[in-house]
Amino acid sequence: MFKIGFDNEAYLKTQSEKIAERIAKFGGKLYLEFGGKLFDDHHASRVLPGFAPDSKIRMLEKLKDKAEVIIAINAGDIEKNKVRGDLGITYDQDVLRLIDAFRGYGLYVSSVVLTRWQEQPSAVAYQKKLEDLGLKVYRHYPIAGYPSNIPLVVSDDGYGKNEFVETSRELVVVTAPGPGSGKMAVCLSQIYHENKRGVKAGYAKFETFPIWNIPLKHPVNLAYEAATADLNDVNMIDPFHLEAYGQTTINYNRDVEIFPVLNALFTRILGESPYKSPTDMGVNMAGNCIIDDDAVCEAAKQEIIRRYYNTLCDVRKGNADKDQIYKQELIMEQAQISTADRPVIAAAVEKAEITGGPAVAIQLNDGAIISAKTSSLLGASSAMLLDALKHLAHIPDEVRLLSPMVIEPIQSLKTKQLGHRNPRLHMDEALVALSVCALTDYNAKIALEKLPELRHCEVHSSVILSQVDVGVFRRLGVNLTTEPNYQTSNLYHG
Repeated sequence: MFKIGFDNEAYLKTQSEKIAERIAKFGGKLYLEFGGKLFDDHHASRVLPGFAPDSKIRMLEKLKDKAEVIIAINAGDIEKNKVRGDLGITYDQDVLRLIDAFRGYGLYVSSVVLTRWQEQPSAVAYQKKLEDLGLKVYRHYPIAGYPSNIPLVVSDDGYGKNEFVETSRELVVVTAPGPGSGKMAVCLSQIYHENKRGVKAGYAKFETFPIWNIPLKHPVNLAYEAATADLNDVNMIDPFHLEAYGQTTINYNRDVEIFPVLNALFTRILGESPYKSPTDMGVNMAGNCIIDDDAVCEAAKQEIIRRYYNTLCDVRKGNADKDQIYKQELIMEQAQISTADRPVIAAAVEKAEITGGPAVAIQLNDGAIISAKTSSLLGASSAMLLDALKHLAHIPDEVRLLSPMVIEPIQSLKTKQLGHRNPRLHMDEALVALSVCALTDYNAKIALEKLPELRHCEVHSSVILSQVDVGVFRRLGVNLTTEPNYQTSNLYHG
C-alpha cells in the first residue's frame, strides 16, 4: 500500500542548488553526465515513493536559462538497431523523442554526438536525417586502448581527433538513450578541447542510484542492483572516498574500477584532478530527501520482487539467461524477502488453480485484494479492472458495468471485421466500453471516476499478458508482475 517516503519538492530545490554550486567550483563551465532516465524515471518513483518520474527534468527546468543539452548515441547502436527495452523503440528513434521532450520543457538541445564513429552506413544516413531536421551533429571516434592508454587518449590523436562540440551555456548536460552511448567520453573530450582553447571547464556526474549516503545493503541500493542485473553492476563501498576522508559512501563497481584512469586523465588534461574519489564526482542529493525510511524500504523490497519476476519472464521469452535469475534470488536473500511478501502473487495463482484458466489479482491501496478470471466476454485483466472499480465505488458485485449492447458490437468488429480470433475485450477496449456506458449509466460513471485510485496499486497475473494490457497497466501507474507462463502452447506470442 502506497505511503509517501520522499520529499520531492526538497529534492528539486537542493538538487538544483548542488548543481549550481558545482558550476561555480569550476569557474563557470560544467559538463554534467546525466545517467538514467531524465523525464520518465519510474524506477526511482517506485523505490522512492513521492519521487515524481519527471523530477530530474523539472530540476533542470529551474536551470534552463543556464543549460543546454547534448545527446550522445553510439554509432554502432544505430547500425545494430539497438532497442530500448522499456519503450520498445530503437535508440535512434529515442534520440528524436528525447529532443522533443526537452524542447517541451523549454530546454535547449544544442547538438547530437555520434560516438565510436566508423562510417557505419546506417549512422551516415542517420546523420543526414538529423541535419535535414536542422540539428547540429558531431562525430567522435574510437581510440585504441581507451581509456587506459592515457598518453594516446589525451593527445591530438585521441580526444583531439574528435570534433569539438560548440556550446554556449555554462551547464552542458550530456545524456543518451541508454548505457554504452559514450556520455563520459564526450564530457572528457570536451574538457580536453576547452582546456586547449583556454576555457576552464569541469566534469560532474549525476546518477540517482546507488544512493551514496545510505547503507550498502539498504533495500533501495539493492533494488538498483536488481534493476541492473543484466549489466552485472554491483554496489560497493567507495575505497577512494574512505581513504581520502575516512567516510563510508556507496558507489558501484564500474565507477570505482575506472576512477584511477579518470583521475589520471583529469591530471593530464587539467594539471591536477579536482576529485579524490568517484563519490566526489557525483552531485546526487536524493538520499537527503528520504523522509520515511520504513516506507522507502518497503517500496524498494516490492521492487526487488517485481524485478525478479521480470527476469523470470525475460528468461522465458529468451531475452535473458538464467544467471540473472540466480543474481535476483541472491538480492532477495540479502533483502530478507521472498515472493510471499507480495500478496497478489498467491491470490492470482490460487484463482488460476481454482478456475483452470488465466487469472489476475490486484491489491488496492485500502489493502483489499481482488482477483478475477477470464470469461467469454472479458480477459482476466479487464474483468479484474471492472471488479476493482466496483469495489472502490461501492457498487454491488452483481451489478453489470458494461451493457451487452456495447460489448457485442466491439466483439463483432474484432472477430468479423478485424480478423481477431479472440473476442474477449482487452483493457483498453473495456475502458472505451465503460466510457460509452458512463454516458447513460450512473454506476459506470462513478466507477470510471475511480480510475485514478488504481495508481500505485500492485497487480499479478498468472500468465504473461499482451502488450496491450501491459501498456494500459503502465499508463494507469499500476505495478505489474506476471508468472513466466504463456496462456497457450503456441510458438509465436505476438
